[in-house]
Amino acid sequence: MSSVTSQPSAAAPAQDLSAPAPKYPITDKVREAMNISLRGCEELLPETEWLHKLARAEATGVPLRIKLGLDPTAPDIHLGHTVVLNKMRQLQDLGHTVIFLIGDFTSMIGDPSGRNTTRPPLTAEQIKANAETYYKQASLVLDPEKTEIRYNSEWSDALGARGMIQLAAKYTVARMMERDDFTKRFKAGTPISIHEFLYPLMQGYDSVALRADLELGGTDQKFNLLMGRHLQQEYGQEPQCILTMPLLEGLDGVEKMSKSKGNYVGITEPANDMFAKLLSISDELMWKYFTLLSFRSEAEIAKLRREVADGRNPKEVKVLLAKEITARFHSPRAADEAEADFNLRARGGVPDEIPEVSLPGAPLAIGALLKQAGLAPSTSEALRLVDQGGVRVDGAVVSDRALKLSSGTYVVQVGKRKFARVTLA
Repeated sequence: MSSVTSQPSAAAPAQDLSAPAPKYPITDKVREAMNISLRGCEELLPETEWLHKLARAEATGVPLRIKLGLDPTAPDIHLGHTVVLNKMRQLQDLGHTVIFLIGDFTSMIGDPSGRNTTRPPLTAEQIKANAETYYKQASLVLDPEKTEIRYNSEWSDALGARGMIQLAAKYTVARMMERDDFTKRFKAGTPISIHEFLYPLMQGYDSVALRADLELGGTDQKFNLLMGRHLQQEYGQEPQCILTMPLLEGLDGVEKMSKSKGNYVGITEPANDMFAKLLSISDELMWKYFTLLSFRSEAEIAKLRREVADGRNPKEVKVLLAKEITARFHSPRAADEAEADFNLRARGGVPDEIPEVSLPGAPLAIGALLKQAGLAPSTSEALRLVDQGGVRVDGAVVSDRALKLSSGTYVVQVGKRKFARVTLA
């Protein structure tokens, strides 16, 4: 059984922390790298240490090791995830080594960050299925040729019971209870499972195994990121710096972007849907999206803000954002086509290409037609849409839920973006 002190063979030798750290010059290039690091971030701790790490990297030519871990808790990545991925890409473009860590081991524990209940652990089958899509989607942001892919089961499985006990001895219960979500749950009498204490320890040990110089995460990950610093010092390594990025509100502008809340933009969504969703955000939230998602310079974004303050229509600027992001995950042509499609629908027009559906059984009730044509998930939902005035046939709003359509071809529209050309026989 492996001891916790054993390290992956690929790890670099530990640094001698007893020797005085050499001083490296803070050049203009180093200052620019620091500015890139700070853009849009919530906290960079400690800033001075990171500045000296950047200076060392430039002087020695040895790239820094920058870690981001994501647990494959869902099969898809949304724009909220790309906030930290964008920062990784910026640092990657500076020449540093980025490590995309898939938490296949920690997913079995479940991250308690921000939770008021124990998170149900995923099965091994769920984790494997989700992990298969994670890196493919992350590669839409990161440069796959320059990205190191790791799974934390590489070293976590090898710890065994003895190693886990030794690792747990590196931290106290009192310190663990300083964590805000644990404190609230304890005071409220909400159960906290012992295995939840293992999560921050295992995430911190990932930094030991990878010898990370910097770890990124959302603001809700600060406790876990600091755990990495603590454990690296325990194992005689130079402690990592930590960089937290703000949590991105979803389309509702209130809750953080989440698939479970339905306020998300998935990075593999069709271009038309992505573009339309981004245009739906509020004018105020648009600026946070620019800062955290756009690759435009801060000077360009500031210029756009001034133009809007001086009277430019904010929708024009929002279109620039929507097209930039849609083009990144699809193509410039797809972004142009998505804009044209959106404008056509906004004018009440019908897109050039819509699904063609042939249905038997005329005359057919409108509820059954919508369900069979794939425009509504069920007949009851279809009738609810009719009651809300959200259904059109050949451009006319349907108000009668008892409507039956006879033989013929009809253009059926549900909401603003669902169309089908339905032929009844």
